[in-house]
Amino acid sequence: MDDVEPPRVAVSKDLPNGINRDSPSVWQHPGFSRRKARHVQKGRQVDPSALLALRKLVGDEPLERPLLIEYLHLIQDNYGFLPSGLLVALATRLSCSLVEVYEVASFYAHFDLLSEGVTEDGLAVDSPDFLSSSSFSAPITLRVCDGISCMLGGSEELLSKLNDQRHSLPSSVRILRAPCMGRCDRAPVAMLGKRAFESTNSGELASAFLPPASKTSFTPATISTPISSFSRAFAQGRYSLFLRCLSGEWTREQVIKIFSDAGLCGLGGAGFPSARKWSLVLGGSKPRFMAVNADEGEPGTFKDRWYLTNDLHRVLEGMLIVAWLVDAEKIWIYLRDEYPEIHALLQRELPFVRSAEFSFCPEIFLRRGAGAYICGEESAMLESIEGKRGLPRHKPPYPGEVGLFGRPTLIHNVETLYWIPEILSKGSDWYLSQGLGEHKGLRSYSVSGRVNSPGVKVAPAGITLRNLLSEHCGGMARGHKLLGYLPGGASGGILNSQQIDLPLDFGTLTQEGCFVGSYAVVVFSELDDPVALVRNLLRFFEEESCGQCTPCRVGTEKAVSLLNAPRWDRVLLEELCSAMADASICGLGQAAGNPIRCLLKNFPQHIPIAK
Repeated sequence: MDDVEPPRVAVSKDLPNGINRDSPSVWQHPGFSRRKARHVQKGRQVDPSALLALRKLVGDEPLERPLLIEYLHLIQDNYGFLPSGLLVALATRLSCSLVEVYEVASFYAHFDLLSEGVTEDGLAVDSPDFLSSSSFSAPITLRVCDGISCMLGGSEELLSKLNDQRHSLPSSVRILRAPCMGRCDRAPVAMLGKRAFESTNSGELASAFLPPASKTSFTPATISTPISSFSRAFAQGRYSLFLRCLSGEWTREQVIKIFSDAGLCGLGGAGFPSARKWSLVLGGSKPRFMAVNADEGEPGTFKDRWYLTNDLHRVLEGMLIVAWLVDAEKIWIYLRDEYPEIHALLQRELPFVRSAEFSFCPEIFLRRGAGAYICGEESAMLESIEGKRGLPRHKPPYPGEVGLFGRPTLIHNVETLYWIPEILSKGSDWYLSQGLGEHKGLRSYSVSGRVNSPGVKVAPAGITLRNLLSEHCGGMARGHKLLGYLPGGASGGILNSQQIDLPLDFGTLTQEGCFVGSYAVVVFSELDDPVALVRNLLRFFEEESCGQCTPCRVGTEKAVSLLNAPRWDRVLLEELCSAMADASICGLGQAAGNPIRCLLKNFPQHIPIAK
């Protein structure tokens, strides 16, 4: 081998590094292959018909990356699902990778991905004929809520009957379980396309497909109340307080002091003092932004829907007043996708607000979620508004410092904004006088379950369940005796009937291992199985975990398997709950173990034989 002469490299001044690749007898540099260069990039190529179909939906203007989720909504609204060819075209128009589009589309439960197959009309999906078809019949998805309130209201029986009647429904109809839809006072609930069916039954849902109903067009109901239109609301005095702020009647400092004295807190669950939040955002550099969190996905919570439906312009006036307080240049309203009728209402009314010629009016953008409970967490919501997966951010920095698109961002929920005009007009002393004892102000309790009169109950802060039931809900439903209740939705823990006299307000339930959160009160009776309720809640957390952190992703799955075991390992369950609480990134994983801990503590007689 030592006698073998190494190959010689011919030198040419015409090629880089002097390498002659035309000579077959010499060693070739790997960068100078004989293979012809590619005319296209690697990967799936965009189909011209897909580009044309996308252009019909979004137009010819340059597309914006933060609007990715809105573009996905447009495609799904038109076709009933997301054809893979249109995802390729969308990635091309956005100048981003296909995987970036796919990971966002696959993150949200309401987006249906379909890469191949034949439609009911015999057209292959992604084919030019399919993408250009104007007569294509989009499939209909029937979502039946299996949240805890609907479970108490009979959703399992509804699902069973629908499956028994499957043969009488069109073949294109899909029946799916869905998490809480924010209509817990009218359980059981189903969504057929974009139309909600409340307090429904299998017969009503099946008849929706009979003539003259169209199986391809289930549009949301229209909201029409005396003050749902801008002109009527304005004539009745809405926005007058905002105009008084703009006129200089109050300075920013005076308004902030009014709410600081009133002690108004964020009513989305955290209870952070609103005036302190405004001062923190004001300390940041311009431009400053604002985001309205209307993505109330906590099972048992429906107060945002109630306020937006019944007095939208009062909420919008509160929004504008707060935006003026922090000098926000832009506002984003993030609305959950389960409220299509409110989305249509906002689309109708926001143009009137924008064109009202107020001396101060930020740009207002409407964004809708796509079925992700985690986006109720403020930083995950910001990620979703930016067109990304709704993964919670690590804190600090907090949104008031680094929020939307890196700018200081004020975040408020709907109910907090609703109280802004009321407190500003009546004063802090009025608000402070509304509570019970040491508790100040009014609260909106979303009450559902085994009560005579469920709904949003505006009551003094610190009210007990005993008084809430007797004074606002007409007592327990007929034939039911109280066994326990959830004071703060799925994550707020569970209390038993002996704890009926605890004040329901921020900080009052900590010693019991519970919290009021968004003030969602779900009542259950001795005819209900608390173990089944806890299994329902943990399945919800398992399904809705974003998967970013291991303690939550693996912990919720492990918790479900342990709860389904015939014999419970109490020590392991408590250890698992502690691990999730201590190590999870956001509140979902941190609070997922609360129902288990409360069940072990407050309902020992119902626990399967445990170690």
